[in-house]
Amino acid sequence: MLPEYAPGARNAVRTCLGITERDRVAIINDRERADIAEAIEEEVRSTGAELRSWTMEEVLQRPAREFPKSLAEDIFRFRPSASFFIGEGMPGELAFRQPMLKLLTEELRCRHGHMIGIDRELMLDGMTADYDEIYRVTRRVFEVVRQATRIEVTTKLGTELVATFSPSRKWVPCDARYHEQGRWGNLPEGEVFTAPLSLDGLLVGEEMGDHFAPRYRLFEEPVRLRVKAGFVAGVEMSGHPEIEAEIAEYFAQNPCSNRAGEFAIGTNVGLTRIVGNFLQDEKFPGVHVAFGDPYGHETGADWSCPTHVDVLASHADVVVDGRPIMQAGRFLV
Repeated sequence: MLPEYAPGARNAVRTCLGITERDRVAIINDRERADIAEAIEEEVRSTGAELRSWTMEEVLQRPAREFPKSLAEDIFRFRPSASFFIGEGMPGELAFRQPMLKLLTEELRCRHGHMIGIDRELMLDGMTADYDEIYRVTRRVFEVVRQATRIEVTTKLGTELVATFSPSRKWVPCDARYHEQGRWGNLPEGEVFTAPLSLDGLLVGEEMGDHFAPRYRLFEEPVRLRVKAGFVAGVEMSGHPEIEAEIAEYFAQNPCSNRAGEFAIGTNVGLTRIVGNFLQDEKFPGVHVAFGDPYGHETGADWSCPTHVDVLASHADVVVDGRPIMQAGRFLV
């Protein structure tokens, strides 16, 4: 294991998932992130937990268009109590990751660390943050927003959004403590999210998730999404018609691919800059909105979608039911 990964691995294994000698830990990784997976595995072994790992390329062809039945059966027989996914995402691989998450977090009730897009920079940055402080900030923001009916978001890049919320949909605090069975989140962590009732206005995004993240990282020109009644009604990216068309095509995959399924506030106050990796950047204090699947089993939304892509609006001003809680990415609460 690379010694420089030890602090981040320790946070992931001990602080975030609370793994002990009583656990059985499953790790799924790809070859590109084998060094990070090795660091996590070594930390797991040091707890005395039982470990089993699978490398994607050894059991399937990339891009993975499904979650293989043989892999699911292997994992089910192992009966893990905790798990990690450590790897990069390729176009279309939500068809692999969504059933994987369903198996691990819903059927087996694992405590799960989802490290999609993790790399060296994030292991040395976001994964080494003070996760006790992130926990405190996340819970505080959660208490402020969990009964919100209206949130307004503006940024210097031009975002002007109004989101409305229903009391029937739950806010989820991703506080990086997955110590109860069935809890999971993306690592590095720090956000509070729900499925909005509706969304209107202009969202100016610096970067996007899913397969856009590794391909483009930070956009040279922000994407401008016009949103009406919760659906993307227009896509603009000046000077980049090919990316604009690719984004529009993504939103056309399914009747709900352009529907606002997630509204989130980043709470990782240990981050000091946007690095161009969405896994971490979405946790930077600001707002991100995802279009597509609303994580209904967590939020209570009554619809689903086979796609899910996040759009970042960092350094935001955020007003919750008339109360400012963030100014230019700095929390006021």
